Amino acid sequence: MAKNRSIKDAIISAALLSVGVDFAAAATSGWQFVQNGTSGILALEAIIVSPTLAIFFDRATNDPLEINGHPAWGALWNLETNTATPLDVLSDSFCASGSLLSNGTMVSVGGHIPVISDATDGRMAIRLWEPCDDPTGTSCKLFEDPANLHLAETRWYPSSIRISDGSLMIIGGMHERTPFYNTDPSNSFEFFPPKDGGVPRPSEFLNRTGPVNLFPRAFALPDGTIFMIANNQSILYDIETGVETRLPDIPNGVRVTNPFDGSATLLPLVPPLYTPEVLVCGGTNSTDQLPADELDSQFPASDQCSRIELTPEGIKRGWIVEHMLEGRIMPELLLLPNGQVLIVNGGQSGFAAFAGVKNAVGGESNADHPALTPSLYAPDAPIGRRINNEGMPTSEIPRLYHSVATLTPNGNILIAGSNPHAQVVNATEFPTEFRVEYLNPPYVTLARPTLRSVPAQIQFNSRFDIGIDIPDNLRVSSIKVALMDLGFSSHAFHSSSRLVFMEARLSPDHKSISVLSPPNNRVYPPGPAFMYVTVDDITSAGAHVMVGNGRAPPVEDQGIAL
Repeated sequence: MAKNRSIKDAIISAALLSVGVDFAAAATSGWQFVQNGTSGILALEAIIVSPTLAIFFDRATNDPLEINGHPAWGALWNLETNTATPLDVLSDSFCASGSLLSNGTMVSVGGHIPVISDATDGRMAIRLWEPCDDPTGTSCKLFEDPANLHLAETRWYPSSIRISDGSLMIIGGMHERTPFYNTDPSNSFEFFPPKDGGVPRPSEFLNRTGPVNLFPRAFALPDGTIFMIANNQSILYDIETGVETRLPDIPNGVRVTNPFDGSATLLPLVPPLYTPEVLVCGGTNSTDQLPADELDSQFPASDQCSRIELTPEGIKRGWIVEHMLEGRIMPELLLLPNGQVLIVNGGQSGFAAFAGVKNAVGGESNADHPALTPSLYAPDAPIGRRINNEGMPTSEIPRLYHSVATLTPNGNILIAGSNPHAQVVNATEFPTEFRVEYLNPPYVTLARPTLRSVPAQIQFNSRFDIGIDIPDNLRVSSIKVALMDLGFSSHAFHSSSRLVFMEARLSPDHKSISVLSPPNNRVYPPGPAFMYVTVDDITSAGAHVMVGNGRAPPVEDQGIAL
């Protein structure tokens, strides 16, 4: 019998490790950091592209993973085996952005002038990863055609989001590399596929928010407008008319876009009203008028979180100020399927970028004092009691500039990267980081709801049924069904990240759920999603679904108007 138990334990241990769960931790439950695998390249950008795969991008430089006889700067990360396979990327993807289109294609845009001869100029690059059913990705390729497929304007450090017609809106950036501030800006918007005959739209908002307006934070709202943040300013942008409407500035002079990175997220959209609220945390209240060499890696980061409801009444009230448990520069704000927000990564002092300010740590890191313990933000709790880190673990790995984090289909959090250097550097206080960790919520090691018979495609404003197996120990006092875009992680921002709760009715026998999908393509821009069900705060693994008609953009309006 003892021998049989040993074999069973070994099988369970292997299964848990395959999804980033440490077997020893499984006995304790609670939040856990688990190191599992190495990324091969610096994971400077990350996006989940299938239930089993993520893509990492880096700068074309001296990463240890190789392809075709030279260092790789793209890699396919297998979420089941925790291994990296090099991708053959043509253009330099350094500090690019990206998202998923309405037909499921991943699009990466922008980049940099390469420092090695094996890469081409990435500043106008468009890289495509078509939907891939191969769980290993070996039969799929990244596509580039620089001569025929490219942006209209050179862009380094842009942002990009999927909008209501399923296409990509590309925002800002810079033309040429500058040492710290954005002194050569791309103060415009463009789209992929192109609109306006391919001519970029100039933006007064971007023009006035320099020199701290790289990687603008942007969100598609349920009425079809776009909310944007750059520096300490915010606007609503009407894509159809091109009108920019200025909104209240972030309070207390806190600035939140690169190189003064805070982070931002659109809070969960809840039926029936889907009222949009945005949360912005971290950054710095340092002035953007000081030369970079007068800033310091020891300047304290801001602990401020600011929240605004984007309705006429909410805009009139303005930003509501709260405070994290510590200041953070370059934090990550990650939506969780239960509606909470994870605050993770970053430093407690300094700035983004590298080798630009005084007292750079190890010669190049503009930030210091890593924030190693995550916090949780509960949007529905009373103000002043929304943020806590009770029971949260502490990582041993600093995650500073050029790190990423993303929710996975399994429901845990993949964390990788960190490199405050121009290339791979090992012998320094904050070296280039290749170790991959998972932050496992308590439910990963517990008996969880299991989804069955989930439709591969759901239409807007439609009711459908899914099967569910609920563990016997759950009381089923609450149930939430979340539809999520996991976003494109880069530079403390998750482009297109989104959570829409759907109306759900559990059957009397607790074996199925009747779900009502989002009313239209403005509440959830058409395209891929993961669906998670949370019962009594225990979350299932996600089911991969296509929302809308699945056609290539631009697609027509779908569903019903609110």
